[in-house]
Amino acid sequence: MKCTFFIYRFDSAVDEKPRYQEYTVEAERTDKILDCLNRIRWEQDSSLSYRHSCAHGICGSDAMVINGRIELACQRLIKDFRTGNSFVIEPLPLFKVVKDLIVDLDPFFENHRKIRPYLISDEEAPDAERAQDTENQNFIEPALRCILCASCTAACPINRVNENYLGPAALLRAFRYIADSRDTATGSRLAEIDNDDGIWGCRTMWWCTDVCPKDIPVTKCLGHIKRFIRQREKGK
Repeated sequence: MKCTFFIYRFDSAVDEKPRYQEYTVEAERTDKILDCLNRIRWEQDSSLSYRHSCAHGICGSDAMVINGRIELACQRLIKDFRTGNSFVIEPLPLFKVVKDLIVDLDPFFENHRKIRPYLISDEEAPDAERAQDTENQNFIEPALRCILCASCTAACPINRVNENYLGPAALLRAFRYIADSRDTATGSRLAEIDNDDGIWGCRTMWWCTDVCPKDIPVTKCLGHIKRFIRQREKGK
């Protein structure tokens, strides 16, 4: 079947304003959107720019807007869309466009670094691994599925009005360590995000959960952080 793609084109180095370019591709209903983009770049226009790597929903590189919804291009098939054979492809919102479908994710990863995304322990390192019980591992497991695709942050309406807000992805990663029984920096971690640019910036709108390609209950995890803070305040 013939599919028409209207793709956002913009080169920040030379263009004054963006445009949409139309491409026609022969595709099967079971082809991935990423397959079609690759076909366009390989066979029609080598200047088309977008990120991709594993093509299996693991790396998170190819998050973009497909027909108005944030998706991973490698995880959506032609048949998944009710628009039939017509597709509008755009870059992630919120972030500055570098070229075509590539956005500048430096602010995203800077916020991720702010929450200290690594285990902190003041206990002496054991001879073997730091053991974790099954119940605690199951509790934080959803957060472990995050692939840092930035979909949730791009969708979050709070990020659009407060550029200092850490965003759901960074706060989800904070939850992963705050709730980890092996981490001993819980108090300082909670204190660092106990503000309007941190966890209280979240207004529980669920958009982050709605677009997550790994089905992580992001909003629920952030709710746990709020509960942890309230519990600590009651315990003082």
